[in-house]
Amino acid sequence: MRFTATPRGARLARRLVSHRLNKWGHPYTTPVNETLTLIAAELSANAVRHGRVPGRDFYLQLTMVDKTFRVEVTDTRAEKQPPSTPRVLDPTSESGRGLHLVAALADDWGVTPRPAAPGKTVWAELRVQAGGHPHTHREAPCPEGSASTYKADAEPLPATS
Repeated sequence: MRFTATPRGARLARRLVSHRLNKWGHPYTTPVNETLTLIAAELSANAVRHGRVPGRDFYLQLTMVDKTFRVEVTDTRAEKQPPSTPRVLDPTSESGRGLHLVAALADDWGVTPRPAAPGKTVWAELRVQAGGHPHTHREAPCPEGSASTYKADAEPLPATS
């Protein structure tokens, strides 16, 4: 599906993935739905923030083949490529964690050139077990000097004041 390269477009793309997964038998609060929705949200936000060309849209495709879901987000900016591995986190930065989340949650991810047009496709895959749970849960890399890590199946941290 095609979306405007705006925050609203990214939000609609995320919602589409969640609704589609619900219709495919993975209800909203299941690990598969939540994980793929988060991956789609991060890839869509990156397409809007880093891949936006004024007047051009981005595309999102969600497929499932042999218990492997694949989320693809295509934008029209070829010269801005994401790094093959997420960059080192700056603990004081308010952004820059999206690809770390994708790398931690997905079983595989990457970037391919857009065929027959300028741009690129950033994709992520998630294998699903028979019970409807993601195949793996890995820890995201932790910024140096920080004692906390993000784990996909961890309980949320308590709020602090």
